[in-house]
Amino acid sequence: MADPKGFLTTGREVAKTRPAGERVKDWNEVYVPGSLLPIISKQAGRCMDCGIPFCHNGCPLGNLIPEWNDYAYREDWTAASERLHATNNFPEFTGRLCPAPCESACVLGINQPAVTIKNVEVSIIDKAWDSGDVTPQPPERLSGKTVAVIGSGPAGLAAAQQLTRAGHTVAVYERADRIGGLLRYGIPEFKMEKSHINRRIEQMRAEGTKFRTEVEIGKDIDAAKLRRRYDAVVIAAGATVSRDLPVPGRELNGVHFAMEYLPLANKVQEGDLTVSPISAAGKHVVVIGGGDTGADCVGTAHRQGAASVTQLEIMPKPGEERNANQPWPTFPMLYKVTSAHEEGGERVYSVSTTHFEGDEDGNVQALHLVEVEFKDGKLEQKPGTERRIPAQLVTLAMGFTGTDQANGLVQQFGLELDERGNVARDADFATNVGGVFVAGDAGRGQSLIVWAIAEGRSAARGVDRFLTGASALPAPIRPTDRSLMV
Repeated sequence: MADPKGFLTTGREVAKTRPAGERVKDWNEVYVPGSLLPIISKQAGRCMDCGIPFCHNGCPLGNLIPEWNDYAYREDWTAASERLHATNNFPEFTGRLCPAPCESACVLGINQPAVTIKNVEVSIIDKAWDSGDVTPQPPERLSGKTVAVIGSGPAGLAAAQQLTRAGHTVAVYERADRIGGLLRYGIPEFKMEKSHINRRIEQMRAEGTKFRTEVEIGKDIDAAKLRRRYDAVVIAAGATVSRDLPVPGRELNGVHFAMEYLPLANKVQEGDLTVSPISAAGKHVVVIGGGDTGADCVGTAHRQGAASVTQLEIMPKPGEERNANQPWPTFPMLYKVTSAHEEGGERVYSVSTTHFEGDEDGNVQALHLVEVEFKDGKLEQKPGTERRIPAQLVTLAMGFTGTDQANGLVQQFGLELDERGNVARDADFATNVGGVFVAGDAGRGQSLIVWAIAEGRSAARGVDRFLTGASALPAPIRPTDRSLMV
């Protein structure tokens, strides 16, 4: 155990953020560089090393949290990094982007602020990179088997790294011009600078993983031909079909999916564009959707110089403490103020968009909404609550409905789908097509980054066993496992 009295003597401290007025002028990560290391050892010492560590249940990766908390407390960063990487291929991604269900399940969190598990995690991995503890791990020998991975998001990258280290020759196919999937073009730079992705890609290249960008399976290469070329295929194409809002005026210029808006902002940061073709500069911006993607749109609009930013959510405003029907250790729906919300804007709950209003040139200029409430389990409009708000740019951030079928991948492989439109798979993550496996949101549906990495690791075991007859690779989850929620 780290510090037997740490949870009694040390209060919770989290990473410090730069002043909002300062950080909206750049795209760097919002945190004060180096602010965690002076405090993180004591924060790790708050871990109680529980007899039954429920943080393990909260995290689908099965992260060895009490163990690396102990090493961090003792400042044995090399050992901490080894324990961290034992279950997680990319802790620098999860340490920055995961909503930390492990902290919601922390035993200390029953009656005190939980251990800052996420901050400890990112401190360990950043220290490991700085000290040279993260090195390529190429296989000792090759199996002679080949694997194609479709998609380079966290699930695809995790599967690829595991299979490469197992000795298989792996090629990752990505339809975008850079590797990373939504990590690259969906996550704004201020949440995770892309240098973190770049150095992992270089590590994977050094281990032997091959990358093929600007190749869309189903369009550029027939899926059936790809299957014949490789001994196995892993589909990790994500759930990229955005949920639409079919109301009058949806066709107006200036109404965009979040995943049309966010990638262009990232393209500017990559140096591909000088100015985004979809910019919030000087505009009244409305973001429809109250989740993390919506918050990403809010922060992006601030940095582009929006005149105002309003975020709409159809559900009621969550409380600041757990509801009785969301008891510990489940993941509670709480009111969350992200760094983007700290920077300004208005958040409006329990409202539904009725229609968009355009000008004579076909550009959106206003949004009409109405307040809603639940009655007898149904969402109903409240008469007399209609109002109009200015909107010259609207982003739809209402989630995703499934994997892309328009590119022909599903049809060309002949894949079966489940009742929710995801690619169906068995206990080994195998589809109905021999040698074809599925990992991540393409099989699970829209989920969290920790679930994507866990899926990639688990699917890799299924592929390895298919290719060799047995596997020593870990499989932290089953396809049917779900988040610890009620």
